[in-house]
Amino acid sequence: MIRFAVIGTNWITEALIQAARLHPQFALTAVYSRTEEKARAFASKFDIPHTYTDVQAMAQSDTFDAVYIASPNSYHAEQAILLMNHGKHVLCEKPIASNTAELQAMIAAARSNNVLLMEALKSTLLPNFQAIREHLYKIGPIRRYFASYCQYSSRYDAFKEGTVLNAFNPVYSNGALMDLGVYCIYPMAVLFGSPNEVKAEGVLLSSGVDGEGSLIVKYDEMDGVIMYSKITHSELPSEIQGEWGPLVIDKISSPDKVEIRYRDGYVEEITRPQNGAAMYYEVEEFIRILNSGARESATNSFAHSMAAMEIMTEARRQMGLVYPADTKSQGGSIHA
Repeated sequence: MIRFAVIGTNWITEALIQAARLHPQFALTAVYSRTEEKARAFASKFDIPHTYTDVQAMAQSDTFDAVYIASPNSYHAEQAILLMNHGKHVLCEKPIASNTAELQAMIAAARSNNVLLMEALKSTLLPNFQAIREHLYKIGPIRRYFASYCQYSSRYDAFKEGTVLNAFNPVYSNGALMDLGVYCIYPMAVLFGSPNEVKAEGVLLSSGVDGEGSLIVKYDEMDGVIMYSKITHSELPSEIQGEWGPLVIDKISSPDKVEIRYRDGYVEEITRPQNGAAMYYEVEEFIRILNSGARESATNSFAHSMAAMEIMTEARRQMGLVYPADTKSQGGSIHA
């Protein structure tokens, strides 16, 4: 059994636990929350024996081997580095950091402590994403990657009424790019690596975060077009366009159906069966790597996480989207 702790008591943590408990080697032994009341309530709900309200004390404990971090984005780097410096393996919710400087420090900490660090980006670990990778050659020379994830946020209604919740607060390194855009960008980084050029536009809200945006990225012989939004909604599928036809993906954030639509009219469905609890696969990957003795995922690798983060950091620079975490990391307060 691999003993896990969780940081954060929100819905995403609950979803992770429910999926992870399908794995025979997952044991949940500790939870951290900023308040004792929330920690105890969460522990009672999921039968967790140990609770913490002090991250330092948690890091020094021997009650768990690995931790899933689902705190606000701006806390990821500091918490992950602290825990890795105490020998804990870290599965960190996407986006793994606020910027490239934080991610560099996190990778350095993972390597120096010989622990596993992996970004918890579920979609690239799903069987249907593996199907995409294996069948990509069938569409011929690839000329365009198109990904769209536009989902109107219920928190935007509160925002318009004058209440700025975490989702639209720059203090937490939030906004549409970090929350939804990453689902479009990360698969592109896994499939095609780092682009040669990034052009970005976005709509900044009064709180200082982006409500929506678009990216055009340039590779040697293809381009990428990305649309994301938390203030509009879209049902558009995503596509990888080759000269012989497009590979169509129903939902880039969690592909359930993938097919190739050849130019001659033939449609080849390449969908694979997969667990309805999509977050299971990131836990399976994490545990598989630990069992193998390795310290890095080949899919959600340091290089892929860095490529995605570089794209997002450059996009934010062009949009004028700045987080307090950017100043903090530049000031040298993030240490490996």
